[in-house]
Amino acid sequence: MAIEAVIFDFGGVLTSSPFEAFARFETERGLPIDIIRRTNAANHLENAWAKFERAEVDIETFDELFAAESLALGAEVRGRDVLPLLQGDLRPEMVEALKRIKAQLKTGCITNNLPANAIGSMTGRSLYIAEVMVLFDHVIESAKIGLRKPDPRIYRMMVETLKVDPNSCVYLDDLGVNLKPAREMGMTTIKVTSGTQAIADLEKATGLRLS
Repeated sequence: MAIEAVIFDFGGVLTSSPFEAFARFETERGLPIDIIRRTNAANHLENAWAKFERAEVDIETFDELFAAESLALGAEVRGRDVLPLLQGDLRPEMVEALKRIKAQLKTGCITNNLPANAIGSMTGRSLYIAEVMVLFDHVIESAKIGLRKPDPRIYRMMVETLKVDPNSCVYLDDLGVNLKPAREMGMTTIKVTSGTQAIADLEKATGLRLS
């Protein structure tokens, strides 16, 4: 089936991965390697991170829950300290690829994000992100709908809104756990490790020249 739509994750796909910032933070603080990622991954459907991305808890509660969860894994990390690490840089080559795709195909974005103002004031960055967001035909934000990846319902919402068959969609994410439901629905999936790799895989999947 010909590809009709490309659906993107945002952080770690259109922006650099926050994992790089996590690693720097852990090294600077003398924390165990990957303590932040391990805390995020433990009980990933109902942990502090999941609840915050669904806007079920406020920032104070998230801060305390994340601290308790990380301590249980070996070292206390305050949730508030993790939030600024999420501000990845936009990947210009991915934004350009998105523009080229939009000229030919439908586009969507499914992002697990945080409630408004959770990270603080980012006026300049917010403007850049807004300029990218308008390139999507539809955007689904976890904190606005109370549902997050990898819940299969969030992917179904996207294909229903775009009015496309999952088999005619490409979905990109930097996390394998979020790719699995899309793949099970019939989407072509791409695990993003870098902008260069993602664009090469996108060109193969869509037949479009993106670089």
